[in-house]
Amino acid sequence: MQDVLKNYVEGIGASILGLVNGLGKFSNFAGQVFFWAIQPPIRLKLLMDQMYFIGNKSLFIIGLTSLFSGAVFALQMYLGIKAINMDSIVGPVVAISLAKELAPVFAGLVVAGRCGSAMAAQIGSMKVTEQLDALEVMGINAHQYLAVPRVVGATLSMPLLCGIFMLIGNLGSWLVGVQVLGIDEVMYFQKLSDFMTLSHVAEGLIKSAAFGFLIGMIGSYHGFEVKGGAEGVGKGTNLAVVWGMVTVLVSDYFISSFLTKIL
Repeated sequence: MQDVLKNYVEGIGASILGLVNGLGKFSNFAGQVFFWAIQPPIRLKLLMDQMYFIGNKSLFIIGLTSLFSGAVFALQMYLGIKAINMDSIVGPVVAISLAKELAPVFAGLVVAGRCGSAMAAQIGSMKVTEQLDALEVMGINAHQYLAVPRVVGATLSMPLLCGIFMLIGNLGSWLVGVQVLGIDEVMYFQKLSDFMTLSHVAEGLIKSAAFGFLIGMIGSYHGFEVKGGAEGVGKGTNLAVVWGMVTVLVSDYFISSFLTKIL
């Protein structure tokens, strides 16, 4: 019994130490990214390449996700509100929900799954094939060359994707609410203009920029931490996706609490 208890306590202690060690490594990595982000040269071509990959290449899946998210949310809201004869507020409820929560969070999850994994895989593959060492030999800092464009690119691209998500999501809501369910179109848009404000949109865009920063940072970090060849690349990619999605969902609460007080 004593040995079981001892092993249990040691396991908890090892997990805590591992978490603290991981946070320390991540903080050190973030500090290097911040430092090298403001050092010359500014690699605009690498930044544009990352924005193209994160932003433009994600448009299809963002559009598909947003269209059906808005459509199904409008359907469920209509079924719930119809009982109290308030179906005219389906439009603003869906629009506000998209702006404040659904668009930034869903876009963040999509980008974390698609781009966060790619960041970790690309950088991890370069590390196991010693290309990072080659960059250092040539006098090029790997953090500035690889991590900074990905972090900045994700931070700038996410608000654009979030805005597109809001627009297409509201289109899906309108199609289902007005064209399928028969909500009066004039009342739909009237209520939308009565309740929807720019602060709702601003909150979603700010949150999406924060999510983009975190996804870029986590994806790059796990790429640099890859060890052990192809197996290590797979493990790093998996960790980047898992931690990217978890971070989006957890940080959403804290960012929302902060923005609610200032907007």
